[in-house]
Amino acid sequence: MENKTRRMCFNLNGLLGGVIATLLLLSILAFLTIQAIAVQKANATSFYELNDETNIQMRSVDNTAHRVMK
Repeated sequence: MENKTRRMCFNLNGLLGGVIATLLLLSILAFLTIQAIAVQKANATSFYELNDETNIQMRSVDNTAHRVMK
């Protein structure tokens, strides 16, 4: 009796599928890393100062008025 199942090494379920999945995951990782570095650079250069720190309340919606962007 002949085995009629297809067992190809380069099938999408085989080696080629594993390579495609690995490359896809590595490209997603590279994209997210580049975006994280860009966000870090943007936030490191645009810091803010506090005006009148003594009048900041613990829980108040007006606390954003004390923040001054540089």
